[in-house]
Amino acid sequence: MLKIIEKTKIWFAISLTIILIGTVMFFINGLNFAIDFTGGTVVKVDMGKSFTEVQKNDAVDTILKKYDKDIIAIISKDPSKPDVTVLEIKGSSSNLTTENTNAMFLELKTKYNLTDAALLSQDTIGATVGKELRDKAIMAIILASIIILIYIGIRFEFKFATAAIIALLHDVLITIAVYIIFKIPIDAGFIAAMLTVIGYSVNDTIVVFDRIRENQKFMKKVDVSELANASVTETYTRSIFTVLTVVIALVSVHIFVPEMKNFTTPLIVGIVSGCYSSIYIASPLWVIFKHAEKKKRLKTRVRA
Repeated sequence: MLKIIEKTKIWFAISLTIILIGTVMFFINGLNFAIDFTGGTVVKVDMGKSFTEVQKNDAVDTILKKYDKDIIAIISKDPSKPDVTVLEIKGSSSNLTTENTNAMFLELKTKYNLTDAALLSQDTIGATVGKELRDKAIMAIILASIIILIYIGIRFEFKFATAAIIALLHDVLITIAVYIIFKIPIDAGFIAAMLTVIGYSVNDTIVVFDRIRENQKFMKKVDVSELANASVTETYTRSIFTVLTVVIALVSVHIFVPEMKNFTTPLIVGIVSGCYSSIYIASPLWVIFKHAEKKKRLKTRVRA
């Protein structure tokens, strides 16, 4: 039987270290919001059928960085138009002005022998729209967490629900910390991924909690630490194999479909964190809550 609960301080220390590093980096650099939230300019260019990710990395980035050092360039393909490879360029409105965009496109046009029609679109996202999107995204995560808290509280008990919500908060903080540490831009794909991670993590946590609840019927005289260890041991292989299967699929998409990186990156980090929190955070927290309840009852009896 695995001794998970006995090493609670180690598991908590690992998570707190990552979150602490992320917090320090946050006060130094802040969050790197993409133009989805801050507002900016999006330019789409048809680079032709033979254009590849390798070409973008070797030459295009050099041209684009002249106009905005924080510019983001993503390649995408339209299955219905196999002869079109779209280069989507995202940058700040202050840098990608009409004049700079025209100059940038002229360089791309000369470098890759493009026609004037290759400039598919140039759109500007206002900062007000970005702020509204950011606020709605935060509200969506909060609302999802509240609904999950109510659901688990009804299905199990409030201690389970509280442990699950803290574990979810852990997953979100770990993912944000990774983004802050590596200065990865946070965009709309990140929010969609976080909502997916919340659902996945809760599902994994409920599997462990459900086994704890079942084992409570047969292990009534056993200490809650041993009960939690036994339950986690019984679900451990299932949790690890499930997350490995999902991560392998996500990494494949991440590598072979680069335009999905803004979605797959937070998913990979969040799902690995979700598996970790289900085993090493949620269950130990439940044990801590149960021990606290037991101490409270003993104090009440002594006073009586």
